Amino acid sequence: MSVLIADIGGTNARFSLLAEDGAVEAAVVLPTADFSGPAAAIQHFLSGQTTRPHRAALAVACPVLPGEDRVRLTNAPWDFSIAATRQELGLDSLQVVNDFVAAALAIPSLRETDTLILGGKTAHPHTPILALGPGTGLGVALLLPQDDGTWRPLPTEGGHVTLCATTNEEDSILAALRPRFGHVSAERLLSGSGLTLLYEYLAAGGPDSVPPTLQPHQITTGAINGTCPLCRRVLDLFFGWLGTVTGNLVLSSGALGGVYLMGGILPRVADALKASEFYTRFKAKGRFQSYLETVPVHLVVHPNPGMLGLRAAVTTA
Repeated sequence: MSVLIADIGGTNARFSLLAEDGAVEAAVVLPTADFSGPAAAIQHFLSGQTTRPHRAALAVACPVLPGEDRVRLTNAPWDFSIAATRQELGLDSLQVVNDFVAAALAIPSLRETDTLILGGKTAHPHTPILALGPGTGLGVALLLPQDDGTWRPLPTEGGHVTLCATTNEEDSILAALRPRFGHVSAERLLSGSGLTLLYEYLAAGGPDSVPPTLQPHQITTGAINGTCPLCRRVLDLFFGWLGTVTGNLVLSSGALGGVYLMGGILPRVADALKASEFYTRFKAKGRFQSYLETVPVHLVVHPNPGMLGLRAAVTTA
């Protein structure tokens, strides 16, 4: 009996069918904006398949509160009932988890070739692991060690902590954004739309020849290929701020078991991230620099850790 798994983000939704032995029978990526909700997207996906699953597990980019049936994506208009979706699709069971719970669950299954080391030493045993990733939003989750050697995922909304500044330039950016947004969270700037916001702020003080706005992929491309110095400055700001936020989250959570950076943005700019101030800013915590220097920091380059985590969860259930 096959199982459907799906990693649903603010921009794209990824669907697969798993055979009983865990083998992937199908894999399709669909734009979230093309469908009214998960039921419509799943029905479209299944229309091209020969098997019909009786179980499904969805990872969604939003809070999934215990005991609540309603799910509302943070960065997309999907708003649905778990029970009604299960019934509409004729499923025996439908499990819904936060997308970074699924991403965190992938970490124990990652191979050495699935990650790049950005810094740090050896993970401390029996301590939490932090999973963090900028994409359409900023996902944050923890893995907590259990006495039997397994890991328990802990969803968080750490991406929505208040963003702080460590330089005069960052102070000026936050001061410019507060009248517009009120609360400026880490996700506000450490995400795809955050790249665009940073670009617009810097472009406003630049020459008239600077395009008024660019999409996130245009910014990262212009930064990496050297055609847009302003885009490179945006990426430098992004990396530095990400380092500060990541260090804050490790200090707050005690995640001495390691940091795993994920999401849709960072793997595409891996070399620039490694050469940036990210790691310097990560450990720049005064008297606690030596504390953070022990924490291994990894960049996950596996193409879809969320699906890997869901696959591990449903095949061991």
